[in-house]
Amino acid sequence: MKHIILTIAAAAAVCLSAGAQNQQTMNGKKTLVAYFSATGITERVAVMIAETTGGDLYEITPVQEYTAADLDWTDKTSRSSMEMNDSKSRPAIKAGLKDADSYDTIYIGFPIWWNLAPRVVNTFLDTYDFSGKTVIPFATSGGSGIANSAAQLKKEYPDLNWQGGKLLNGASRNSIEAWVR
Repeated sequence: MKHIILTIAAAAAVCLSAGAQNQQTMNGKKTLVAYFSATGITERVAVMIAETTGGDLYEITPVQEYTAADLDWTDKTSRSSMEMNDSKSRPAIKAGLKDADSYDTIYIGFPIWWNLAPRVVNTFLDTYDFSGKTVIPFATSGGSGIANSAAQLKKEYPDLNWQGGKLLNGASRNSIEAWVR
């Protein structure tokens, strides 16, 4: 009897582990959750999305990190203000994403700056070829919606299969689970 109970418990653990381990292996599809987070808010949401989808988590990291002064949107000479005022700005990012072409679905997260995705997100999208891949934006913001930033990304990267994005301020695990499924 003890052996049967242990066998059932082990089988249940394997099933739960396999289910949570990687939804991305279902139908042979791989998921990437790439994100840029200047203050940690977007990172918290990205982690929940990766845990929910079983996707690989990848931080878009600028070579030169942003300081508080860089992020001061009230200063027209701050780094973020200067970058956002130049549509061609592409801040350098640290390399590190391996096998980018192996992903079928890419969630891409960012804080909204000046009603757009930060230019470092453009650097990421310019660096890796996600043509034909399903790309789903998500964002955090203190006051803007995601519609304008998602529309601008779709315009700039028309070869990607963009899906509806979502603003996830203060998102709970339950709301993220409902959104990604």
